[in-house]
Amino acid sequence: MVVEPQAQPRLNEDALLARARLAMPEGSMATTATISRDPARSAEFVFRLPDGEKTSVYLNPYTGKVLGTLSVEHRFMQVDRMLHRKLLLGKPGELLMELAACWTLVMIGTGIALWWPREMALRSALRPDFALKGRALWKSVHAVLGIWLALGALAFVLSGLPWSGSWGRQFKALATSANLGAPPGAWGGSSWHSRVPAGAAKPQPAKTGHQEATMESMPGMVMDDLPLPTKPWATGDMPVARSQSDATQARFALGRVVDLAASLGVTNGYDIVMPASATGVYTVSYYPPDPKQERTIFIDQYSGAVLKDIRYSDYGAVSKAVSYGTSLHMGRYFGPANQIVCALISLGLAAMALTGCVMWWKRRAKGSLGAPGRERFAPPMRAWKTGLILLGILFPLMGVSMLLVWIADRTVFGRASQNTNS
Repeated sequence: MVVEPQAQPRLNEDALLARARLAMPEGSMATTATISRDPARSAEFVFRLPDGEKTSVYLNPYTGKVLGTLSVEHRFMQVDRMLHRKLLLGKPGELLMELAACWTLVMIGTGIALWWPREMALRSALRPDFALKGRALWKSVHAVLGIWLALGALAFVLSGLPWSGSWGRQFKALATSANLGAPPGAWGGSSWHSRVPAGAAKPQPAKTGHQEATMESMPGMVMDDLPLPTKPWATGDMPVARSQSDATQARFALGRVVDLAASLGVTNGYDIVMPASATGVYTVSYYPPDPKQERTIFIDQYSGAVLKDIRYSDYGAVSKAVSYGTSLHMGRYFGPANQIVCALISLGLAAMALTGCVMWWKRRAKGSLGAPGRERFAPPMRAWKTGLILLGILFPLMGVSMLLVWIADRTVFGRASQNTNS
């Protein structure tokens, strides 16, 4: 990934891509080119192998020497990303992560209510009482730590939920229908149909069993289906444009696409998804730390015509807010300081879980569950119940889980409590 900067000029992208192809097994298809102008970075191309596996090929940009390959799906950071998003469990993992995020909102609200100072000064409640011993000390640390982390945890949850598999999709659809989300055309407002140039031969994709190993040529493809590591939230459901030249022309060279992107102001740190069919397009995706600079450009593979140039200013109000939230959530917006803040919040949340477990362990009697007993004369708590119902309506997946917890509490645990009291 890292090379020694040299005084000689870099090879152009077409020459590098040709050398990368020679290093791949026969039948492999180039899908993505990572464009970097950092003199110390290697050139990277992603290929889909005949068996469907995706592999990155790294080359010295000055000599064209192949430096090595790395699996896209099995590299450490990709596994870590999928663990964070899906727990490596696919769709069920996505739903579990969404549930965890939603229930964190409940934990924040109820935690603040339990902490709220009634008899002591607010200032005293904002620092742990280290004069205490045992469980009381753990409780003080847990409560104060939770208060200091509440705002950051809330920001984490709210900025991550738009990417969730269930609620996030519904939220994006609602925002788009209200003209607050994706740019015009993302949900059928306009379409970009293609006419295959006369004499253009459709490339034959590699096969895996009875299925094609490529998806980019399928009709109805959207940005989320493209082989991109990251992409703007606002463009995820936008249909991918298709080439519409009707002249007999050869494919626009990759190097010319890079020059065209530079002329449009996109010069460094972006990805180009290459066309995989006769009607495919070059898709330039620029996803920098500053959301205002995000760009998605569709380029006709024959004429080099810019079919669509999507910028931050084209986003709806909701998508603009989500873009900033995502950049902060990922620790990208204000550099290392952003990463440090996110790391401290994450470690603090882990500490909250640890101190909560310690408090439970110290509270529980030997051989018992240690759950708090049901109060005989509990207040109505109408405001809390109303809030939970509204939260369940706003987040339906959480509402279903809340209903299941309530049923279990009334049937299983409620009966056990009554038997104990009797």
